[in-house]
Amino acid sequence: MDENVQQIGRYEIKREIGRGGMAVVYLAFDPRVERNVALKVLPPRSQLDTDLRNRFEREAKIIASLEHPAIVPIYDYGEHEGQPYLVMRYMSGGGLDERIAANKRLPLAYIALILERIGSALDIAHERGVVHRDLKPSNILLDQYNNPFLCDFGIVKLIKRVATNWQTSTIVGTPAYMSPEQARGARVDWRSDIYGLGVVLFEMLTGRTPYNADSITGLLFMQMEAPVPQLQDLAPELSPVFQPIVNQAMAKEPASRFPSASAIAGAFAGAVRQADTAGARTVADAAAEETHIESPPEGSPEPEQEESAPTPVVRWRPLDIDIPAPDEEDGEAPAGHAWRQLDDG
Repeated sequence: MDENVQQIGRYEIKREIGRGGMAVVYLAFDPRVERNVALKVLPPRSQLDTDLRNRFEREAKIIASLEHPAIVPIYDYGEHEGQPYLVMRYMSGGGLDERIAANKRLPLAYIALILERIGSALDIAHERGVVHRDLKPSNILLDQYNNPFLCDFGIVKLIKRVATNWQTSTIVGTPAYMSPEQARGARVDWRSDIYGLGVVLFEMLTGRTPYNADSITGLLFMQMEAPVPQLQDLAPELSPVFQPIVNQAMAKEPASRFPSASAIAGAFAGAVRQADTAGARTVADAAAEETHIESPPEGSPEPEQEESAPTPVVRWRPLDIDIPAPDEEDGEAPAGHAWRQLDDG
């Protein structure tokens, strides 16, 4: 789009907030309802690219059909001077990737919330034959209340049922989050997203992705062959109850993974309760050891009785997360904080 253009349709352009191989996203203002929006538009060079245009239009239709509380909603769709545009909710909280970078590890209670919401959104997509194929922290955006939303359906694949198999084949996605079958260029189904969610879970727990290599080829090989790293090697304070969940979500064989994204969320919530119970027992045992008093030798005089202090009560609550506040002006996040997920990998 020409930098001098200040308006697309009725939407007043404020600034560019994201750019990828498929589209450019602007922070815009809708004067009709007086709110900020994210306006996604194809760049001029793509006007003759039929594939890009079809992907863009497909994204609009898919988002509209997958109405869900944890999917970034679409407000409008149209064309401006021959260029299609998509108007979506502006997520002022930025991306989950930024939150992980700022906090290194996320609190368990917050991870449980993310898995619950994103897992439910993925299940709805899978039920309707939609595989996201590019699940990663930058494609999970946060609103002003830090609620997570799934976004960027630009490279999803609509899968068709052939006999008893849901299938599609194309190498696409982000190497650090690709399933083994994606890395091989094999047919993928909804279980590929289960693997991706497992990688995101690993990153939320440890602050880094499970595999790192000097080349894309090396990274893809690790996705296909390397065992899942041990969480406690990277975050020793974590309870071991979380390792089996990550192992199952990231199983090399699709049939060995969780049956749904929500199943990961349920297993994780149960593990958090188990870890909390074990932690409470550990604290109670330590307190008992600290307050243990040896019995006096037989025949020793009775000590004077002193008024005992009340027994302290140990109270537990979910950890708070250190969340950077958005800019005060217009309640907006700093430039570049939202829609960085537009990188198609």
